[in-house]
Amino acid sequence: MTLYTTPDQRWQAVESRDATATGHFVYAVRTTGVYCHPGCKSRLAKRTNVDFYDTPAAAEAAGYRACKRCIGKASTARHRQLVTRACRLIETSDPAPSLDQLSAQLAVSPFHLHRLFKAETGVTPKAYATAFRARRLRAHLEDGQRSVTDAIYDAGYNSNSRFYESADQRLGMRPRQYRAGGAGATLHFALGQCSLGAILVAQSDKGICAILLGDDPEALLHALQDQFPKAHLIGGDSAYERLVAEVIGFVEAPALGLALPLDVQGTAFQERVWQALREVPAGSRVSYTDIAERIGAPKAVRAVAMACAANPIAVAIPCHRVVRRDGDISGYRWGVERKEQLLKRETALS
Repeated sequence: MTLYTTPDQRWQAVESRDATATGHFVYAVRTTGVYCHPGCKSRLAKRTNVDFYDTPAAAEAAGYRACKRCIGKASTARHRQLVTRACRLIETSDPAPSLDQLSAQLAVSPFHLHRLFKAETGVTPKAYATAFRARRLRAHLEDGQRSVTDAIYDAGYNSNSRFYESADQRLGMRPRQYRAGGAGATLHFALGQCSLGAILVAQSDKGICAILLGDDPEALLHALQDQFPKAHLIGGDSAYERLVAEVIGFVEAPALGLALPLDVQGTAFQERVWQALREVPAGSRVSYTDIAERIGAPKAVRAVAMACAANPIAVAIPCHRVVRRDGDISGYRWGVERKEQLLKRETALS
């Protein structure tokens, strides 16, 4: 009986496409980033480009992805079922289970569960639990049937103090303000014109919360009102007009940078995408796949594209630097023509 314990034995099994070796090891091809079962019918790789691993988990930990021909479909379905079960456990447990508790209930290792969960959802189990609690709190605050204290405990927070430590990040404002639909929050804004058309800049007490581009200034104001329906909006005074001039200067020459704080809240996944976008230098272009890989969620390409589309701060969070893998310019919330202008401008200045 062949044990397939040495590289030579394993390579011989791969060369002969020995299906009986399946389950003993997998082989990975460096040039494609894919791992396969020994009996895979895909084109045979060069021996110098092949690595062997005892298990699929070991190959994936090394950065390889499953072959769609011999592994992918069945494996992907199982992975999604496992992650779905994990999500339901997180949502129905009080308090949320730790990674060790979650993996024990699902009969998988913590490492394996953490990797699969992040690959499928784009966030870790802990981040998912935090975001779910925040969503549940928002719903409890909005229904108006509970006190703020009751809503905090019902959402799964163990204490008031623990929640208030991160209230601004999770809600974007104090919980009583949120329950009142943003009433009491004050935003200063101003409208202007730049080479890309109309521009609206809005600022909270923490920083810039919106940079909107378009053709119609009135439409931009309506968009701001829709985004912050019950906040107190104040048209900019002369001091604020100077800040808007600084933002317009940045839009005209993004490579110069913007030395102003941003106040932006989204889901845990969106915030990771937006932070990765801010790390892309002016004059560079990346693909949605590149961003997905940078945040450690290589399978979440579509979710990355949706996070780019939800970006409320044009240019300062540079989603215009994301293009398709073939280099073609894809959609842009503020219009493809504006995206093309920004990219050309940055290329000229870089």
